[in-house]
Amino acid sequence: MTLAGDTEQDDSLARWLRTNAVSRQRGSSNAPAGGRLRFAFYGRISTAVYQDPVSSRQWQFDNAARLIAGHGCIVAEFFDVGQSRSLGSAHRPQAAALLAAIADPRRRFDAIVVGEYERAFFGRQLMRLMPLFERYGIAVWLPEADGPINLKDPAHQALLLLLGHQSQREVLRSRFRTSAAMCAQVREQGRHLGGRPPYGYRLVDAGPHPSQANARWGRRLRRLDPDPETARHVRWIFAQRLAGHSTAGIARTLNALGVVAPSAYDRARNSHRTGAAWTLRTVAAILANPRYTGRQVWNRQSVDHHETDPGNKSSRAAGRRPTHGWNAKDQWVISAKIAHPPLISEADFVRAQQITAIARPDDGNLRRYRLTGLVVCGLCGRRAEGHWAHGRARYRCRHGSTSSRDVIQDRFPALYVREDHVLARAGEQLGEIDLEDVAGRLRALGVAIVCTAVSVVLDVPAAKKTASGPTGPIQPAIPGLEVPLRRRKRGNPHQSHPQT
Repeated sequence: MTLAGDTEQDDSLARWLRTNAVSRQRGSSNAPAGGRLRFAFYGRISTAVYQDPVSSRQWQFDNAARLIAGHGCIVAEFFDVGQSRSLGSAHRPQAAALLAAIADPRRRFDAIVVGEYERAFFGRQLMRLMPLFERYGIAVWLPEADGPINLKDPAHQALLLLLGHQSQREVLRSRFRTSAAMCAQVREQGRHLGGRPPYGYRLVDAGPHPSQANARWGRRLRRLDPDPETARHVRWIFAQRLAGHSTAGIARTLNALGVVAPSAYDRARNSHRTGAAWTLRTVAAILANPRYTGRQVWNRQSVDHHETDPGNKSSRAAGRRPTHGWNAKDQWVISAKIAHPPLISEADFVRAQQITAIARPDDGNLRRYRLTGLVVCGLCGRRAEGHWAHGRARYRCRHGSTSSRDVIQDRFPALYVREDHVLARAGEQLGEIDLEDVAGRLRALGVAIVCTAVSVVLDVPAAKKTASGPTGPIQPAIPGLEVPLRRRKRGNPHQSHPQT
């Protein structure tokens, strides 16, 4: 909270400029009596990066001061910076402080004034807050109402509904205008819209900004250009894929050759990644990126705001944050012309997408794994992966070793268990006769199957130890071998996860 008297310069010239011109009287001074209401000013700005907090605060303050001229003066100020209008007042620091000050019997103000409805409120926020204001005898002054709000007046009720709808519409319209403009800039101009350059490229100057105002301010565009150090690795990756090599094999070769992984090569933009080595997913992401054809691509991902009321951030579930997800290829926006030097031809890129390393059975039959996600390694605590061998469904755990890395020496022997054996042992402990129902029962109970080379034991969570089957309480087949789901064996030199 800021007191207006702390920042406002009180000099005779400023007072004279604010005084309306009237006829002078000999021997006396003009000193019109002002109102006695004490006001708290509230304002808000969405971001301090693309907006000027000083000028935005000032025009809102001036608009509020003009509204209350002759009725009182501003004695307290609450101004939020970097807060969305769709957030509830309790979630904006200064707005929350204002609400807390209202309940204080020693407050210094009698009413609240804002410079613009959309700066202070969103949707029906004000209508929901009016009962609180009325309880403490606080009036709310709006420029759009040319004075205090009176909810008993039907015209004021209609005005608040209109202003709330307009405020919510502006949020949605801003989202649409921004996405539509970015779509046109990529498709028609092939512009780079920001973000990390793909591995194999770097950002270089692309000339002055197309907007004359931005160009006068010195802003310039940037575009992608092949990186002298990494572009050759991208070309090699595509060449290997076109030769029929798997993504795991390509990653394993890159690691063996000592090629620095993308996140380690550009640590400034990838500080959230380990950069330890090339992985299967890293290679797959490069092979699936059409920007290597020289065309600019946008909208490969979209943001789900999880808002039940579009545009209203307060309608998200508590603790829920916006998430990114991949869009279908037909939703991607691709430039109509070549925007930067390509690292691979479009024909070769399309051919690389048609190559798959997914195993396809010769007989064409589907392979079904009934215990997917339920089998846990009793040595390292990792979940086992499905593995088809000798015409049977099996599960294996390689203790963190993957096909994209060389085999680790002196590691634990890989775990291999047959699905039919695991189902039979789990069924005995559950008391299930029909083995087709075992997987469903385990998932419903939240029970995992901990396997070693010599044992199959159900891991019953502590909250469900009393669960029972048709023949009585669930008991481990081999007492003493029950291993908690998240416990890992101490001393394992190859585990990549911390002890829990």
